[in-house]
Amino acid sequence: DKEDAVELPPIKGHIKFEDVHFEYKEDEPVLKGINLEVQPGQMVALVGHTGCGKTTLTSLLMRFYDVKEGRITIDGHDLRDVKLRSLRTQIGQVLQDSVMFDGTIRENLLYGRADATDAELIEAARIAEIHEFIMRTPEGYDSMLGKDGIKLSVGEKQRLAIARAVLTNPSVLILDEATSSLDSLSEALIQKAMTRVLKERTSFAIAHRLSTIVNADIIVVMDHGEIIEQGTHSELLQIPDGKYRQLYEQQAAGSIEEAVEAMAS
Repeated sequence: DKEDAVELPPIKGHIKFEDVHFEYKEDEPVLKGINLEVQPGQMVALVGHTGCGKTTLTSLLMRFYDVKEGRITIDGHDLRDVKLRSLRTQIGQVLQDSVMFDGTIRENLLYGRADATDAELIEAARIAEIHEFIMRTPEGYDSMLGKDGIKLSVGEKQRLAIARAVLTNPSVLILDEATSSLDSLSEALIQKAMTRVLKERTSFAIAHRLSTIVNADIIVVMDHGEIIEQGTHSELLQIPDGKYRQLYEQQAAGSIEEAVEAMAS
């Protein structure tokens, strides 16, 4: 923190990226001139091929790094001027490879907020569509995870991570979708959980399956560190040679092929 860093007050989640540039290595820009304004409560989906800058954008929001040029503000506060802890306690993050440590399900969920009550724990698990799964385990919330305990699927692990984030009740939530192919039931459950969790809070979803983000308020399409398209799902589909339209049609065709193969097998 800077010597004169201030405490970030409770935030509404109005976020602005103003001409943001960033590079990990000298003369190798990762983000170039990013301009984006997000109103409180809006859901932003970040779309683009691996390495286009999606994760870097959210890392700058968490202030794992500071911008090289330009600035990022939350509710008018430049992120570089606020105390790091006061920023990060108000931003939740669900990573695609969220770590679950050896211990009970309860301990894993309370990791984000140790003072949560049982009622809050169960409510968070219900929102994340994981409560019923937990209740089917031998000891419920006291079942062990890890090498001697329950083995979780990718979808179950992601839903537990969502529940853990919900418990901290963040004003802003960053969700990095699991890239691994999920079965359609897991995908539907995560989709349902996301819809509930993201309600009324500013959120950024790094999307790999475009079917999960068609209802986003803003879809941001990135390529080589730049925003090349921005709009709603229906707006972007109307761009004749648009990148989003191309990606969406490719994925839709893939889903149809998978469905046909599944029916044939």
